[in-house]
Amino acid sequence: MNKVMTRSKQNGPGSATRPPGRRDTRRPAGAPPRATPPGPPRRPHDLFADHLLAVLSGQRPVHSMLRHTAGRAYDELVWLAEHSPLRTGSYRPVVRDIGYEIPRPGAIEAFARIAAGEQLSAMAFRLERGPDQRWRCTAIDLGLRGMPRPTDE
Repeated sequence: MNKVMTRSKQNGPGSATRPPGRRDTRRPAGAPPRATPPGPPRRPHDLFADHLLAVLSGQRPVHSMLRHTAGRAYDELVWLAEHSPLRTGSYRPVVRDIGYEIPRPGAIEAFARIAAGEQLSAMAFRLERGPDQRWRCTAIDLGLRGMPRPTDE
C-alpha cells in the first residue's frame, strides 16, 4: 500500500513555511509566553527532604545521593536505606511538615515529619554549604537503634 501525501500550493510570500495570518516566526499564534513556576523557590532543606525520602522509601537508588552527601552521611544513608522503616508496602510516604534551625551561616539542621497512611515518622538531617556554594548533607538520623556511629568502629 502506497501512501502519498500532497500539499496544495498556496499563494503569497512565506506561505509555504507558515500558516496564513501568522506574523511571529518564533512560536505558534496564540501560544502564551513561558511563565515561571507558581510559588516561591524551594529551600535547600525542602529539596533534600524530598530526595532523602525518595531514597529511604526505595523510590530512588542510594547512589543518586552520592554527589549530595559529605563525610559519613553517605555511609549512614546506605545503612538507613537497608534498614529503614520508611519502606511501606501499601502507602507511599510523603513529607508532611519540615522545620529547620540555622546554627551558623552555611549550615541548616532540619527535621521532617513523614506520613505513610496512619503511620508518622521523623527524619533529621544536617546540610552544610561547601566552598563551591553547593549544599551537601553531612548527617542523617531516623532514630533507629543499631545504626553504626563513628565511635563504634
